[in-house]
Order: sequence, then C-alpha cells, then structure tokens
Amino acid sequence: MAVRTAVRDLRPADWPAVARIYAEGNATRNATFETEVPRWAEWDAAHLAEHRFVAIDEGDVLGWIALAPVSGRCCYGGVAEVSAYVAETARGRGVGTTLLEKVVSSSERDGIWTLETGVFPENEASLALLKRFRFRELGVRERIGKLDGVWRDVVFLERRSEVIE
Repeated sequence: MAVRTAVRDLRPADWPAVARIYAEGNATRNATFETEVPRWAEWDAAHLAEHRFVAIDEGDVLGWIALAPVSGRCCYGGVAEVSAYVAETARGRGVGTTLLEKVVSSSERDGIWTLETGVFPENEASLALLKRFRFRELGVRERIGKLDGVWRDVVFLERRSEVIE
C-alpha cells in the first residue's frame, strides 16, 4: 500500500525523527558504514541546506533525503552525494520514490549535474529504486571498508542530469 506523503524542507526540529530513522538504517548493517548517528551540528554542516527534505504523513516523518558536496573544489560544485533513509514502518510504500523525485528536481533546479551514491550490493531495494531514476552502476568498489570487522563492497552509482548542459 502506498503512503500519501507530503515532502518539505528538513528543519532542525525534525532532527529527533531523522536521527531515529538514520539509526534504524544503521541497525540493518546494509545502509551505511556508519555505526552511530552524528549530532545535528555535524550532520547539518556536512549537507547542502537547499537539498534536504523529509517525507511526512499526518505530521510523522517517514523518511529523509539530503545531498552533500563531494568536494570543496569549485570544479566539483555540480556534483553531490545522495543519502536517503526511510523509516522501517514505511519501507516499500513509495516514500523513497517521493523523496528521490524531490531531490532530483531540486538538484537540477540549482545546477547540480551529477548525483552519486554508494550502496551495499545486498541492499537490493535501494539499488532498484536508484536504477528507476536513471542512476547507472559505474562499478563495484571491492573491500572498500570494514563494518563490524568484515570487509564490504559498495556499488558506486551516478545519475547525470539530462537538463543541465
């Protein structure tokens, strides 16, 4: 069953819900190498203010998405990394699609020509969603990092804008 969601800018007051959803993703051990949720100030400083959104339904935050710069060098000013998490209770119900639509639109509006992300190969749902949005697999970064003492691979994907020349 699809969830009827609204998407709005992520606000500092959303952080407790965002952090809870982030922690749920961390707990799966298939979302990120991170094992702890950062504090708001650290997360806030690392993400682009114009490109962070929450999906809400009846006041509840169901998921979030945000872009982070990949480099401080000006030549990479149009390249951003995507992070997205959906609450455990809302997974498989269209929340990720809604959030990704919003961030693709906002990124292209602001001249971001490439979105990139890394996904564990075991995270099949995320890979399928990204491919529906024309993210293409560039390769697998084998044994790129350890999680819980185990080497993990990461599928590296990118989406090039078709509207920015």
